[in-house]
Amino acid sequence: MTTVKAVPAIKTSAINIVVLAGRLSRPAEHRVLPSGDQLVSLELSMAQPGMRTETVPVVWFEAPASATTLDVDDQVAVVGRVRRRFFRSGGSTQSRTEVVADTVVPLRRAQAVTKAVAGAVSRLQAVALS
Repeated sequence: MTTVKAVPAIKTSAINIVVLAGRLSRPAEHRVLPSGDQLVSLELSMAQPGMRTETVPVVWFEAPASATTLDVDDQVAVVGRVRRRFFRSGGSTQSRTEVVADTVVPLRRAQAVTKAVAGAVSRLQAVALS
């Protein structure tokens, strides 16, 4: 289920990286877009004692076939980026903020989670050193 994409060299002092861990709060929705791209939509909930549960929409483009095994209440880690997209609906412009996943890994796969997070840290360090 882990897919780590090659990231081009970073030549900027800005970076958009997000790392989340939580449980899937609804079934994964698999769709094929008009462009032919495949998309998996997830909803990740993070509950911490004494705090409100936060729910974050996650989209995963070209997810591996193993994404079909994701189910409600699965504990996963997500590494990706935050995106705000705009679209027309009902005659007005709407927006949605979501996480675009590069990697989604079941938390039970500790080594794969470590690898995914290490990749994000490496990209962050590259920016800090540039």
